[in-house]
Amino acid sequence: MVRSVGVEEELLLVDATSGEPRALATAVLAAARRKTDGHHEVFEAELHRQQVEFATRPQTDMGELAREIDRCRAEASGHAERHGATVAALGTSPLPVSPSLGFDERHRWLEEHFGLTTQEQLTCGCHVHVSVDSDEEGVAVLDRVRPWLAVLLALSANSPFWQGQDSGYGSYRSRVWGRWPSAGPVELFGSADRYHEQVRDMINTGTLLDEGMIYFDARLSHTYPTVEIRVADVCLDSSTTVLVATLVRALVETASREWQAGLPPPRHRVELLRLASWRAARSGLEGQLLHPLTMRAAPAETVVRALFDHAREALEDSGDLVPAQDALAELLKTGTGAQAQRELLARTGNLRDMVTDCARRTCA
Repeated sequence: MVRSVGVEEELLLVDATSGEPRALATAVLAAARRKTDGHHEVFEAELHRQQVEFATRPQTDMGELAREIDRCRAEASGHAERHGATVAALGTSPLPVSPSLGFDERHRWLEEHFGLTTQEQLTCGCHVHVSVDSDEEGVAVLDRVRPWLAVLLALSANSPFWQGQDSGYGSYRSRVWGRWPSAGPVELFGSADRYHEQVRDMINTGTLLDEGMIYFDARLSHTYPTVEIRVADVCLDSSTTVLVATLVRALVETASREWQAGLPPPRHRVELLRLASWRAARSGLEGQLLHPLTMRAAPAETVVRALFDHAREALEDSGDLVPAQDALAELLKTGTGAQAQRELLARTGNLRDMVTDCARRTCA
């Protein structure tokens, strides 16, 4: 049986003319709630009012997932247009911004306890949920996908700018997100009991508000019967989002099969996984990555193709191999969102025009 996949994307709300972030989440969400077209309520508030999030339904067909992502992006843009704004699928705001926190109690708690870290978290990611049959299977998957997560970050890299400057990174969002004390790669769990014990221990320190603040790169969802892969930047082109979701499902299926066959997970230490994540954030697909099997530097394309080889059987069984190969070929040809942003800046000469071009591309 093919596993279901759901995607959550966070989008920047920006002025349609200037590209500057605008704190319009309340108005956009109100417009979304007034719409009665038979769709489930997909839009939600995020930490800052300059962003909005949507979640797709669980899908087994990647074509359907692609259409729903495009529809949600277009709807978000339509709601924003009533206020002279639009949405941009960018991992960070290229233009300088003073983010405005949301109004609810949770956001105020985060501000009180984490200070500047909370204020700086105007970042937009993409989370992929894949169905699992049990927590035990889910934790077995988490243990086995760890080395491959940095490759997904490299594929999705779409946040080169921060506060008006080129950060030098393909995904600076991931570096900012890593300031949360519970974020990043983790050691092996070994069992569902040990996973839940670690989560309880972390919450019982009083540092984290609740289970929703378990910001591991990959975790068991506390809401759905899924594993949630959280490493990716929001992708400029929805086709890249679908590619990432396709690869995540294949990695989950491959990991589950390895677990059922009694194959142990790779035992890379978390320090090496952090280095792999940093390398992916720094160069995206433009330099070298750490190979998930050896943890040694290799050309990015070599590492990405190793992921395809690793998950090939699962991709073939779901009918996704050829579409994923085609999407990868296009991505390698045209470049990541980070590359696109830099190329647009070189062409337009200013960040404002670059952002408005990216907004148009978001819903193309």
